[in-house]
Amino acid sequence: MANLANFTAGELANVGSQLTNDASKYINNPDLELKWAMKSYHHAETYFNLISSVDPTALKLTQIDDEIYTEFRKEFPDLKIDVIQEEDLKSPEAKEKWRPFINSFEKKVEDFNYGTLLRLDCTKDYTEENSILVVRLQFLAIEIARNREGYNSSLRFNKKDNSEQKT
Repeated sequence: MANLANFTAGELANVGSQLTNDASKYINNPDLELKWAMKSYHHAETYFNLISSVDPTALKLTQIDDEIYTEFRKEFPDLKIDVIQEEDLKSPEAKEKWRPFINSFEKKVEDFNYGTLLRLDCTKDYTEENSILVVRLQFLAIEIARNREGYNSSLRFNKKDNSEQKT
């Protein structure tokens, strides 16, 4: 996150003037969207390789995994995390419930609200059908819970079984 002290007064004034412009004049930058998509996919690929290679129950995703997990299970005790239903994350009711949880980590988790890919079914890899865009804190809460509760453990054994069958 950028520190405002690193910007000159002129740079801050320029940013401020841009914020008062008509939002309809802004267009999506395809290059920026492509870079974001590539970064998100790389993150997903790296994470899947990691949980497929090591014991996910011992994996730490942040320095505050314990706090994220405790608060997640306090706020969402009955959320089924092995196979996520999109409406549990994106319905208007779900968004109202998720928003305070996510925002409570704003100062604690860097890039807490960045778009991140989440697997809907934790037994499967990232595919177009098995992926949904969520904010990073939702990804962390669900994946920390999946790791701690053993839902991701079968991936490691499946990868071992598949590699042994190829030899």
